[in-house]
Amino acid sequence: MSLDEYRKKRDFKKTTEPEPKIQPGSNQIYVIQRHEAQNLHWDFRLERDGVLISWAVPKEPPTKKGVRRLAIQTEDHPMEYASFSGVIPEGEYGAGTVELWDQGTYDTVKWEEKEIIVVLNGKRLKGQYCLIRFQKVKDGWLFFRCGE
Repeated sequence: MSLDEYRKKRDFKKTTEPEPKIQPGSNQIYVIQRHEAQNLHWDFRLERDGVLISWAVPKEPPTKKGVRRLAIQTEDHPMEYASFSGVIPEGEYGAGTVELWDQGTYDTVKWEEKEIIVVLNGKRLKGQYCLIRFQKVKDGWLFFRCGE
């Protein structure tokens, strides 16, 4: 996905969300934002090639091994979104409160079309996590802790 879809869904004259400027990242960062929109969910984002690859996770991200969460891949977000907290106004895409839930860096173990394995080094999430493509759900992945 590119940032075109992100731009199409937002009116930057109305929302305080950051307007994208593609920039290569120097570190592999990740961020999780608690997003109280129409439905409460957590947005899990991994920096790759200068953008934040993003998934919406309907339940709180797993901290213990054995707990699996559905993650729906959404549009890529700009790097500037990694530090965004605030209120998206009513009537705008994703209207509601966004707050930083966790952040840190990650190391890539494997990044393939149907399987992503990373080691998260955050405040709340630490250790090896997997994203496995889940064919039964459009844009669906399973997100879980898969190692120490």
